[in-house]
Amino acid sequence: MNLDCFKAYDIRGKVPSSLSPALAREIGFAFAQEFDTRNVVIGHDARLSCPEIYKSLSNGLQSAGVNVVGIGMCGTEEIYHATAFTDIDSVPFDGGIMVTGSHNPADENGMKIVRANAVPVSGDSGLLALKARIEAGQAIPDVASGVFQERSYRKAYIEKMLSYINLDRLRPFKIVADIGNGCAGLALKELSTHLPFDFIFLDKEPDGNFPNGIPNPILPENREKAAHAVRQNKADFGIAWDGDFDRCFFYDADGNFIEGYYIVGMIASALLKENPHSKIIHDPRLTWNTIDLVESNNGTAVESKTGHAFIKERMRKEDAIYGGEMSAHHYFRDFAYCDSGMLPWLFVAQLLSVSGMSLADLVAKRIEAFPCSGEINSKVENVHRTLWDIEEKCTQGALSVSRTDGLSVEFEDWRFNVRGSNTEPVLRLNVESRNNKKLMEEKTALLLKIIRP
Repeated sequence: MNLDCFKAYDIRGKVPSSLSPALAREIGFAFAQEFDTRNVVIGHDARLSCPEIYKSLSNGLQSAGVNVVGIGMCGTEEIYHATAFTDIDSVPFDGGIMVTGSHNPADENGMKIVRANAVPVSGDSGLLALKARIEAGQAIPDVASGVFQERSYRKAYIEKMLSYINLDRLRPFKIVADIGNGCAGLALKELSTHLPFDFIFLDKEPDGNFPNGIPNPILPENREKAAHAVRQNKADFGIAWDGDFDRCFFYDADGNFIEGYYIVGMIASALLKENPHSKIIHDPRLTWNTIDLVESNNGTAVESKTGHAFIKERMRKEDAIYGGEMSAHHYFRDFAYCDSGMLPWLFVAQLLSVSGMSLADLVAKRIEAFPCSGEINSKVENVHRTLWDIEEKCTQGALSVSRTDGLSVEFEDWRFNVRGSNTEPVLRLNVESRNNKKLMEEKTALLLKIIRP
């Protein structure tokens, strides 16, 4: 059986060549055996391949004697919420699995896996063990002894989201919400009834055909529709999500896309004002703005390897109050150390309400102080060879060189990180400088000449 869908921090691959219903059944059985689970909650996103994989996953779990609760189409964070904050007949869940391809192409799918209390399962903490069990061969019983039932925890999830903010402090904003035919609309529809906002929805209905393109706003070509809607409707700001809505993206009132990097600093600063001397986790791709804001607000910045499972593991280890990746993943201690695509925009809406400032005003000084390239993706024939070329040509005179996660190189007035994707044959480049946009652009061009000869 082809097992190349096992990645560094989750499972992803083409259906059915890499991730098939048969393999989904094997994964379910292996998960139950490896972690001795008895009650597991599962869900899925809007992809067309989800129902069959979801059913096979449940079958594998049930074959191991697991009682399975299916919550159907949902966001990944709804699985985290169900695993950490709910139970089945007064018995806590000891695992959760989300069937999702996230922002990958429509013909791909995957799984994000957690244990009790939404503790993540990564390559370092169980994924490779699941893979090894499948490789060794498993005797899966023909008759399932576990029970399957359908339930909904969305009402409890909505109540949880609302508990993090002060509804009385919110102003009546007009907001463009770009769903991208993913799952965010299902939750936002119910959440919106409790909020004083006027929403303009784009591509609201879930559709696994993704007729308007894969929901992945980190790609520049996917942003203009939302940006135009913000300008056309004179909205206060815009929000967009990926397919399983665990990432949240922002547009200001002029339709300008705000890099997730600056949102990380904004949320970290706000939380540190209420919780001084706390720890903040960040990834190594773009760091200077986050470190500057964290330290100036009496916090401690802690760098972690990129990836949702790795960040969550580090969050728990450090008991950090918040973690953020420039790729628009935001993690919260009070949400079981997990990432959420709903909490970030709720926090930002509250910040805008309290400050009386626009989103553009809140980030303008930070963008000027630490201009960045944003993440630039390039397909290359040989990731390791290209990284070696960059290290040979671009590290002379550097103050520091780190290989913790790809290659991070720091000079006095600029720095960069370049790393191979954990899920695609792609190099991802990020460059930033200190108060010198021209220098950042020059160094970005120099690096791209090496990456794209």
